[in-house]
Amino acid sequence: MHALALVMFHSPQIVFPEGSTPHIQLILRWIHFGAGITWVGLLYFFVLINAKFLPALEPDTRMKVVPLLMPRALWWFRWASVVTVVAGIWYWMMIVGADALNYVNGVDASGGHSVNRHAIEGHAIGSFFTLWTLAFAVEMGLLMSPAEVLRKGSVFGTIMAAVVIGTAWMYLTFNAHGWESNRLLAIGIGGGLGWFMFLNVWGIVWRMQKKIIRWTEACATNGTPMPPEATKLARLAQLAARTNFILSFPMLLMMAVASHYPIFRS
Repeated sequence: MHALALVMFHSPQIVFPEGSTPHIQLILRWIHFGAGITWVGLLYFFVLINAKFLPALEPDTRMKVVPLLMPRALWWFRWASVVTVVAGIWYWMMIVGADALNYVNGVDASGGHSVNRHAIEGHAIGSFFTLWTLAFAVEMGLLMSPAEVLRKGSVFGTIMAAVVIGTAWMYLTFNAHGWESNRLLAIGIGGGLGWFMFLNVWGIVWRMQKKIIRWTEACATNGTPMPPEATKLARLAQLAARTNFILSFPMLLMMAVASHYPIFRS
């Protein structure tokens, strides 16, 4: 009896947070992590393994493997990106709303001028989508340009590095009003990279790969030769996938910075 009382006395104390917001945020982060692991894990598979594996196969074998492997892998790849982005942006918008509300309440308590909460939230969110979508538009312009030199690895990489760094810097500059927290700004960059990567998945990788899969199936079934543009589309998809691979590292870093390394002060 004494031992039982001792165990009960030292048992862990579990207290759940009050209100619905912490529970919603936990569920969103859980979904975001699970879907993100699936998305980025498949990205690493495509870049580190599949990009070398498929070309090494005999042509007849490749014609059989691609229609079986790629549709399944790309289904999980692209839809995991959707779930990751939706859950992540929803979570981030809750942070933006909380930061804005704290700022407005502080202004009201100090007797300062009235602040429109929705306006300052809209600025943080609007600049996020505008800047990072424009960065993707620049990349799309490079990939679709008739100038082949822009798609050379070193040239393309240098331009895109400047674009991404410039976009992150502009986001910080446009959101330096004093109320934005480290979490808001860090996810504004890391989540922005995630948004950019999401647009790469649906705007470039999947668009190119579904054509290649269709042509490969026709070649395997009917003997239809692969069209000359297949090589070009494969190259575009590869560039976009490699870009996502490289951007995944600063993206993950910014996600860690958001909660564990407060460096941003607006």
